[in-house]
Amino acid sequence: MLLSGSEIIIECLKEQGVDTVFGYPGGAILNLYDELYKHRDEIHHVLTSHEQGAAHAADGYARATGKVGVCLATSGPGATNLVTGIATAHMDSIPVVAITCNVNVPLLGKDSFQEIDITGITMPITKHNFIVKNVKDLAETIRRAFLIAQSGRPGPVLIDVPKDVTAPSSKCEYMPMKPIPVGRVKKDITTDAIAEAVSMIKKAKKPFVFVGGGAVIAGASKELKKFVGLVDAPVCDSLMGKGAFDGTDERYTGMLGMHGTKASNLGVQECDLLIAVGTRFSDRVLGNPEKFASKAKILQFDVDPAEVNKNILADFAIIGDVKEILSKLNKQLEQQDNSKWIKHVEELSKKYPLRVPENGLSGQFIVQEAYRLTKGNAIVATEVGQHQMWAAQFYKFHKPHQLLTSGGLGTMGYGLGAAIGAKTAFPDKTVINFAGDGCFRMNMNEMATAARENLPIIEIVVNNHVLGMVRQWQTLFYEKRYSATVLDDGVDYVKLAEAMGAKGYRVTTRDEYVEALKEALSSDKPVLIDCIIDSDDKVWPMVAPGAPIDECKDETDK
Repeated sequence: MLLSGSEIIIECLKEQGVDTVFGYPGGAILNLYDELYKHRDEIHHVLTSHEQGAAHAADGYARATGKVGVCLATSGPGATNLVTGIATAHMDSIPVVAITCNVNVPLLGKDSFQEIDITGITMPITKHNFIVKNVKDLAETIRRAFLIAQSGRPGPVLIDVPKDVTAPSSKCEYMPMKPIPVGRVKKDITTDAIAEAVSMIKKAKKPFVFVGGGAVIAGASKELKKFVGLVDAPVCDSLMGKGAFDGTDERYTGMLGMHGTKASNLGVQECDLLIAVGTRFSDRVLGNPEKFASKAKILQFDVDPAEVNKNILADFAIIGDVKEILSKLNKQLEQQDNSKWIKHVEELSKKYPLRVPENGLSGQFIVQEAYRLTKGNAIVATEVGQHQMWAAQFYKFHKPHQLLTSGGLGTMGYGLGAAIGAKTAFPDKTVINFAGDGCFRMNMNEMATAARENLPIIEIVVNNHVLGMVRQWQTLFYEKRYSATVLDDGVDYVKLAEAMGAKGYRVTTRDEYVEALKEALSSDKPVLIDCIIDSDDKVWPMVAPGAPIDECKDETDK
């Protein structure tokens, strides 16, 4: 059938199973939006307050569902406003397809109104990107983009389409196609590689399993649980690995690294085999890489060969989909018995528990009560900072896709858009975004989006009137020189929420918070809870930058 460029884009989105897109219109993308209007009963468009919000919403939708998130933006500033969201998805390996529309082909490269080389700008922060100058190439390009975004190690792909390619007069023959199945990477998971990994596991007396975001992406939770049982090992995770292994399991010791638990940090430093499942060994995990797990051999499983020997040298690695690797290992591995080691790590967990301050409203209490009242079943988004670490520490994630957070880029302003994406995907699930007051200011306009879309998300602002994590560093490492981190300027977040169509509560005590959260959980509209805490509350434990991870200090250390 003969279709215009805009019609082809819509048909290809439907072909890929897309039923939701997030975006913001403008002149160059009007042809596509006109066509989207005609298909509004098939593809739901969420109009965000800003293009960055659209990118984060598509990202949150992808993290919560495991499917590809889609965002749309016009040329020039519309396209550049997507950049932070695209970079966020790139750093955390999230499958997002961003479609931008540029000026007409004859106007490219002439500094035309609202022209920008968005493919050039996003080249370092996309898995791949395209500019489509001929309508005949459009369908094939969109199909390739979706396949690339999902294959192997996922990531964002951008498609830039000049306006005249989307025009009603620009037509070509379109043939519907079923999406190409996305295969798992298996070719390097050989019998010899599995045998070598089994041999290393059998020789270990003190194994420790370290789980990263790759296990979430691969959908490997079931295989991981069985593997951990066979190895008979304790388990820790990275921020991105939350939920891949049940956070309520007795083998689970908590997060590893700068704000990891003492049990995880001390245990990894004592272990003789560290089994890394889908993790890139970020600097926030390693501390001092030369002293990281110095008594251990490193056995690494990852789909991306670039992550092996990048930040830490592995003694042996298997490249491939971690679900496939674990499945094959589980068939070959005999039951191990490391009960003495397990008991020792359990004692570390009991000796060094995470603590909630006994009195007053605190970030730790705020998260802990949210976990209790939601029975651990909420989808949790976060911004970046102290509240993010408290969420990682005190909300026990027992399923994958429960935590939506910017781990690699550390994007303030990410969480609210991500929460909108998740709630759009799962309207019947409780979705909470934990924010700091500094982060909320970044993209607080998306509260209006939640209200307009009738999305009853819960925005919990952990308000200490400062940039909390930066202030913590200034206190510990900069002799309390609080340069540009105080936010005590009288901004009323409750009134802001109400002005944008949401409910607002301000709480200063534990009882007030619990009551407000109970009301929020039964609300049919977005709710903001402004939680006033002390400016000098800190995230503990903490490892100083560049220090070995076993030098982790908490509030009891002098």
